[in-house]
Amino acid sequence: MKEKKIGREQVLEASRILKKYKQGKAALENKIISNEQWWKLRHWGELGVDNADINRPRPASAWLFNSIANKHADAMDNMPEPSVLPREEGDRESANQLSTLLPAILERCNYDRLYSDGWWYKLKQGCMCQAVLWDPELENGRGDISVKNIDILNLFWEPGITDIQQSRNLFFVQLIDNDMLSESYPELKNSGSSEPIGIAKYKYDDMTDDSEKSAVVDWYYKKKQNGRQVLHYCRFCGETVLYASENDEECKDGFYEHGRYPFVMDPLFICEGTPCGFGYIDIMKDAQMYIDKLGQVILEHTVQMGRKRYFIRQNSAVNEEEFANLKNRFVHVAGNLGDEDIREIRVEPLDSAVMAAMNNKIDELKETSGNRDFSQGSTSGGVTAASAIAALQEAGSKLARDMIKGTYHAFENVCYFIIELVRQFYDTPRSFRVTGGFTSFDNSLIKPKEMNMFGVSLGRTQPVFDVVCSAAKKSPFSKVSQNELAKQLFQMGFFNPAMAQQALACLDMMDFEGKESVERVIREGAAVMTQDKRYDENQSEQNPAWQKH
Repeated sequence: MKEKKIGREQVLEASRILKKYKQGKAALENKIISNEQWWKLRHWGELGVDNADINRPRPASAWLFNSIANKHADAMDNMPEPSVLPREEGDRESANQLSTLLPAILERCNYDRLYSDGWWYKLKQGCMCQAVLWDPELENGRGDISVKNIDILNLFWEPGITDIQQSRNLFFVQLIDNDMLSESYPELKNSGSSEPIGIAKYKYDDMTDDSEKSAVVDWYYKKKQNGRQVLHYCRFCGETVLYASENDEECKDGFYEHGRYPFVMDPLFICEGTPCGFGYIDIMKDAQMYIDKLGQVILEHTVQMGRKRYFIRQNSAVNEEEFANLKNRFVHVAGNLGDEDIREIRVEPLDSAVMAAMNNKIDELKETSGNRDFSQGSTSGGVTAASAIAALQEAGSKLARDMIKGTYHAFENVCYFIIELVRQFYDTPRSFRVTGGFTSFDNSLIKPKEMNMFGVSLGRTQPVFDVVCSAAKKSPFSKVSQNELAKQLFQMGFFNPAMAQQALACLDMMDFEGKESVERVIREGAAVMTQDKRYDENQSEQNPAWQKH
């Protein structure tokens, strides 16, 4: 019987490393939990407000929320769509199959919803994290690829790094019901108790109880093996090993053959020393705080002006109870009522500087978040022409295009992971519904192959592909501008075969989406005109009377 390489001793060491990683991530976890409160407009509790001020108004304006909602709408207008390109001519067929296969796998994983939820998380917390895993329970136990969004509170890496692939170990921790664990892993019933691994929790509105749950740790680690770096995986609960790839003979070359942690981090704004960036809440919450504090002052002052108060002399002849009850039509007075018996407390109007300060903070929040009026479709400054509004909207969307481009790079990595899992696990044909019908695919064309020369092994080689992303759902302005460009090219004679040379020279200096297809149409038109011209010349040479006719 083969000796197990991963046992209780290794798990205890992994738990020690996990706790060390968790301590290094404490500040990030506190920030994430606090940002979620800001997102839910519960930020007064994050400002350290004294409980003695509980009766003061606590306005929670949604300027921060509105800015993030607009950023999310920009992202949803530009969902990525993958296209696979071959590195070598002989792999063109495989690349075309993968270009058809990837959208089908992403659709089955409900990637539209993952993309939307991931963008909310990225805008709030500064980083989106997605895992590309092989789930052996899918497809009735046949196994298939699973893409999931990961809460960064549950992921732990080596402190101080900027790329999780550089971490010596990577841990993903999740709480699972004890009864479900006992069904899946009967060995846990007789396992001894161990010190629980605490996971940071959000401030929920519901009462949550984790007493009947246990922390299950997915431990990924890299090690040198036969001269190359491989990835291994271990799942454990407490001190009990539930699965270890090093104990599995089928995983002697590593758990995932691509050798990388199956997590893709997509930071919004880069921050050194961490793979997570920072988000829009971190940028805007200072301005949002002062907007609400100034709003508190304005509301209090408005209430004071609307609720009249009076000075009443201590031995005044006025009946205070009757005077305070607005339903009384008569107020009794003992003796003569003098001017000093009762006097109104006058509240001066609020200084305009307070309103100006709040409006300045609102403008500051808009400027720092890039959420100006034109980006939301509204106009100001006397601009009414549709072309001018469209130009300003396009110029104002450069921030959105920049942050979306970062997500496209992360999406390309997700697609690379999917391709590698297809290469490793799709040994038998699988059927997919695609545009135009159904197709069947396996990994026979992309599996690694041994290279031999004169009977000498040169190692293994495998097809390599490039993933290119484009926007599957474009904004209405993009469609309008693209249509306008097509009409302008037609009006200028770009598609006239007689002007093909001039049109191609002009296109060489231009850069727009779909340029290659325009060039192809112009070249095809010029080629057809050349063929027709040669045909006419041949006919005239063979039959001069034909030309006269």
